[in-house]
Amino acid sequence: MTEKPTTILFNGSCPICSAEVAMYARKAADESAPLVFCDLRDSDLSGWGITEDQATRRIHARLPDGQIVSGQPAFVALWSGLRGWRWLAWGVNLPGLRAASALAYDKVAAPLLYRMHLRRQRRAD
Repeated sequence: MTEKPTTILFNGSCPICSAEVAMYARKAADESAPLVFCDLRDSDLSGWGITEDQATRRIHARLPDGQIVSGQPAFVALWSGLRGWRWLAWGVNLPGLRAASALAYDKVAAPLLYRMHLRRQRRAD
């Protein structure tokens, strides 16, 4: 039986996000890992239950059981699917590091990337 994939929803208009996801996608393809990568610009977000703005603010993942997670748990799901990255998924999921890594993503990385995205949009307009 074929394993259902974890689907990663990312902001393809963010050069940092795109570069990072491209690296993960190459690794996933090399390993035939059960991961699917979807650029939010090419995705029907109604199945995700989020708006385009919400999708732009943080990475999301749909787990094989259909559950949708975002932020640090989405990265854990992604890294868990890649052989060379499982150690990182395990590490950031340890009780003390789970809270710290979620805080770092939620309060620093995601807001910074979102502000950069808005700045790029303003320049393009």
